[in-house]
Amino acid sequence: MLGLSSPLKLRTRITLLVCTVIALVLLVVHAIFVTQSTALSKNSLEEKARGVARTLTETPFVGAALTIPEQQQALQGYIESVRKRNELLFIVVMDMDAIRHTHPDPKMIGLRFQGGDQIKALHGEEYISEAKGTLGNSVRVISPLYHNGRQVGAIAVGISTAKVEAIISANLLFAYLALLFGGLVGAVGAFYLARKIKAIMFGLEPSEIASLLEQRSAMLQSIREGVIAVNAQSEITLINDEAKRLLRLSGSSDELLQEQGSKNWPKRLHLQEVLQTGVAQYDEELKFNGLVLLSSSVPVRVNGTIVGAVMSFRDKTEVSQLVQRLSGMSNYAEALRMQAHEFMNKLQVILGMVNIRAFEQLEHYIMGIAGQYHSDVGALIRQIKDPVIAGFLLGKINRAREAGITVIVTEDSFLPESSQLDQPHALVTILGNLLENAIDALEGVPDPTITVALDYEEGSLFCVVKDNGKGIPPEVIPHIFERGFSTKGTQRGLGLYLVKQSLAKLEDSSIECRNNPDRGASFIVTLPYAGKETES
Repeated sequence: MLGLSSPLKLRTRITLLVCTVIALVLLVVHAIFVTQSTALSKNSLEEKARGVARTLTETPFVGAALTIPEQQQALQGYIESVRKRNELLFIVVMDMDAIRHTHPDPKMIGLRFQGGDQIKALHGEEYISEAKGTLGNSVRVISPLYHNGRQVGAIAVGISTAKVEAIISANLLFAYLALLFGGLVGAVGAFYLARKIKAIMFGLEPSEIASLLEQRSAMLQSIREGVIAVNAQSEITLINDEAKRLLRLSGSSDELLQEQGSKNWPKRLHLQEVLQTGVAQYDEELKFNGLVLLSSSVPVRVNGTIVGAVMSFRDKTEVSQLVQRLSGMSNYAEALRMQAHEFMNKLQVILGMVNIRAFEQLEHYIMGIAGQYHSDVGALIRQIKDPVIAGFLLGKINRAREAGITVIVTEDSFLPESSQLDQPHALVTILGNLLENAIDALEGVPDPTITVALDYEEGSLFCVVKDNGKGIPPEVIPHIFERGFSTKGTQRGLGLYLVKQSLAKLEDSSIECRNNPDRGASFIVTLPYAGKETES
């Protein structure tokens, strides 16, 4: 569970896991080694005994000496020398009645061979067995003995099982030492492996990494900027939903990252340049799929090496809309400041007239101020119930007045207070750009006037912004809403484009531009507007 620390640290778990695996492997290898070495040791001794027995059976002297009583002493001496030379427990030469003719203990000569496993050999079959005789437990090989083509007896060659066990014990000691050495090497290797893995993971635990990953994913999807990350091979490794929206992409992130075409995106997004130069780029304008993006790109370095790059970007149009809204609020604040300043001046005039006791003139002065307030502010507030739009229009009226332009809000205009918070902001963008466009069009025009009409009816708002300027050439009207198009010079042509973009996001909205019959131009806007229940 995220946020809960594990009882064992990652380094400890890796060390224990690797040590456990190494221990299991060593135990399996040890078991196989012991089993194989035991079998090989035993088989080796058996083969040695078999070789000695077969060699003796092929020796003519042995077969002949068994049938000649005078050779018994010589046979005993010969067999004993062979036994001692090969470090065997016993070599017994017996006749067909199983009577011993040789034995390490001379007292046993002439007695019957013990063990009961000599019967097969006396019938011509070589036999290997483990039995207990007069010298103790032994592994014995009994081979038939022939002389002149006739079986005359058998030869038993025995190796003490104690010797077999001693050889096996020596092998086990070696196996245990190898097991201990392998375990120590594995433990040291596991410790350093865990330490290396922990260093690669910046000392974080898996639960901490999972928590950071969840937080990063939530953060990337919540921000209002597109984010794209690429690796050193210019392959996209991360893209958030806002980036997909701005780049007009569709499909899951995994599918987009697997597309072969994604390798070409860094070139188009200028990320490859950041990868190559390692120099960050800030607030760069980037054209992509018909959009103008404001982007910032920074390289990602690990130990001084560039391993990727990250880009964040926003639609410049949205940034411009935000600037327009802030500009509207700024105009509102400026209008209030101007009115406060003008109000202080009028208060000082009133105070001065009171001091000189010019009461008759004071009455006329106050009536004039009240009339002006009624015509400029009072009427506007009564008609425009939404305080944001009222303050915005008041700011625009004052700004236009400073430029020598008269702004008239028609007497039948009415706008109720909005029931949705985002509607006034959209209307500020639309009216603000239309009024600024009209103010620019009235430069150098005698008696410049702008008329604003707002008509609210059953969830719809009709806006008209009319000026008495020079008008718009008919051939230009189809292009005025295009991005960057302007007849006023370069670095212009964004205002009417923003109006069009704002209306495009609203259902049942439209804008129309036409020249007036006398002079000037009019913009007619229709858009949905949810107003509170208010009496007009």
